This record gives sequence, structure tokens and C-alpha cells, in this order.
Amino acid sequence: MLSRTADHLFWMSRYMERAENLARLLDVTWQMSLVPQPEAAANQSWNAIIALNSLEQLYAAKYPAVNGDNVLKFMVSDPDNLSSIHSCLRLARENAHAVRGTLTTEMWETLNSTWLEARGKSFDQLMAGGIGDYFEWVKTRSHLSRGVTVGTLLQDEAYHFIRLGTLLERADNTARILDVKYHGLHQGGDEGATDFYQWGALLRSVSAFEVYRKAYRDVITPERVAELLILHGDMPRSLLFCMNGVVKNLALVANRQSGETQRQAGLLHSRLRYGRIEDILKDGLHEWLTDFMDRIYLLGDGISHDFLVPMAEAA
Repeated sequence: MLSRTADHLFWMSRYMERAENLARLLDVTWQMSLVPQPEAAANQSWNAIIALNSLEQLYAAKYPAVNGDNVLKFMVSDPDNLSSIHSCLRLARENAHAVRGTLTTEMWETLNSTWLEARGKSFDQLMAGGIGDYFEWVKTRSHLSRGVTVGTLLQDEAYHFIRLGTLLERADNTARILDVKYHGLHQGGDEGATDFYQWGALLRSVSAFEVYRKAYRDVITPERVAELLILHGDMPRSLLFCMNGVVKNLALVANRQSGETQRQAGLLHSRLRYGRIEDILKDGLHEWLTDFMDRIYLLGDGISHDFLVPMAEAA
């Protein structure tokens, strides 16, 4: 496969997954903001989203204060923010258009219609119609895109690069959601109804509430939430599940220069496969997640170097 074709497929899937995961992160933050709390605490949660996406300078240049309305507008529909949902859906469609001949008709129509519908609504219209409903729509369109990919595309190299992009992006975003929410809840929770609601909202943001009940059949605790989202290999959005798929798909597209990237992926996979949540929490969850996100970035950089258009050329 041509490296440029692989590059477009890889980033098409990453941008679509990024839009979904950003919708999940914004949705859980928005839901938690509805719980009675000091304004400073609510704004701190919104600020964490900006910080985790390294958008402080761009945000500060456009908005005078950090609050829910400003952050939602910036992260949902701001065309100048390449990490906004609006931009991610546009970039997913543009990458799909560049390799239209490689995709099935159903895949192209799904991505194209998603962008056409998304660009037709202003932020004010989205707020008026219910921002929570919009987040659900983004998640549903991502599910639909993933479903037609699995159901219609030949499972050759094109499919493997799409899965690599999806799983790398999902691992990074699951780590971000857990990092931005875990400590605020763990340190500030009151162990009552409000605390339970917020932990439930966090689990629902990664479609893990029912999974948690099946896996543990007990009250929600911070340690078990972390264990489920990091080390539970059967949970589709856990870090271990994602790395299982990354290692598998890397092996299927391996070439003569990808040995080091495969080794790094294997090392990260082994940390998850044989890790224990007690050890992770003892060393500091934030530090562990930060290291994991750094490693995921380097892994994506390695894949770009070994298989895709070099980042400098793509830029």
C-alpha cells in the first residue's frame, strides 16, 4: 500500500475517533457541571479540558475567561481550533475524500453525510436543541462509521491501518478522560448520592457503567474504576484492550523498518497485561497516565515514520 494512502486512512480513523472521544469528555464534564458545586470548582474542570489538549494559548487568545459556555463553543464548533469536534469531523471527511477509491460506498456516504449535517448547524442552534443530544449524535455517527467499516471493508492492509488509528486515539483519550476526572472526584467526593452520580457519569462517558456492574457487582469505587479502564482486557475502551489491538494490527502490517516500533508497542502492552492496579496507584495514577500518553504519542510517531507520510511532509 502507498504510504500516503495509509496515512489518509490512519488519520481519517483517528479524527473520527477523536470527535467521539471529545464528545464523551465534554458530555461528562457538562453533566457534572449540573451538580451543585462552587463556580470555581466547575471552571477548574473546564480548564482541565483545555490544558489536557494543550490549547491554553489558542484559547486565551480568543476567550477572556474559562467557563462552560466558552469552552463548549471552543471545543465543539470553533473552526480555528483543529481539535474541536467541528474540525475533527471536517478532517475525517477530507482524509476520506483523498482515498475515496479505497473506501466502500457505505463508508464514504457515512463520513460525508456526517460532515454535511455537522457543518449546517451553528453553536447557538446546538445549544438550543440540547448540547447533550448533539454529543449523543456525534457518538452515534462514530459508531455508524465504525460499523460500516467492519461490515463492508475488505480486511486487508487498509483495514489494519484504520484499526491502528482508531485504537491509538482511543487509548490516548481514555487515559485523558480518566486523568482529568479521577483525582477531582477521588479527592472531592462526599461518598454520597452526588459522589455516586459523578462516578456513574464518568463510567457512562466511556460506555462502561453496565460493564462495571457485570465485572464487579458492587458499589462504585475509584480504584475499581481505574482498574476497569486501564487493565480490563475485555472492556472495549480500556487501555489494555486498545493495546491488544495495536500489537495485533502492527504485526499484520509489519515491514523491515518497523521492528523498533513493534518492540515499543510490545513493552507498553506488557506493562498493561501484567500490571496491577495497586502498583499503579501506589506510584501515582496521574504520573502513570502521563507516562502512558507520552508513550502513545511516541508510538504514533514511530508508526508515522515506519509506514506513513512523515509528519513534517504532512504538515
